[in-house]
Amino acid sequence: MIKIKLTWAGKTKEKFILEGIEKYLKLLRPYADVSITQIKEEKGTDTQRMIEKESDRISKAGIPYILLDEKGRSLSSVEFAGLIDKNKPSVHFVLGGAFGVSEKIKKEAKDIISLSKMTFTHEMSRMFVLEQIYRAFTIINKRGYHH
Repeated sequence: MIKIKLTWAGKTKEKFILEGIEKYLKLLRPYADVSITQIKEEKGTDTQRMIEKESDRISKAGIPYILLDEKGRSLSSVEFAGLIDKNKPSVHFVLGGAFGVSEKIKKEAKDIISLSKMTFTHEMSRMFVLEQIYRAFTIINKRGYHH
């Protein structure tokens, strides 16, 4: 079974998003062993310091990883499924904090992709990436969810 690891900054507080995350984690169980590491989200006004502290924590979560970043390359759902399939038996996704990640994290990334050209809250992005991972497995396994 493929292992999917997700690392993200901060806790999910919105109830409806937590419910969505739980829904997709449950749907993923037949396809993957999914683990989530939540790193501490920094607060304050010094955004560079916040980025550096969160990035230090991300570095400790392990490499290689695929970074989700608004400036990353865009993929269709089918291309995203191919990315997961190509990186078996283990894929690690990283979502940075509200202000992004350090250049070091970007340089260490195996790949940098974007969920969309639109901007979403970090909490919503968590649920969206889990939905896309589930969709990817239905594409890989030729299940009817995608179309």
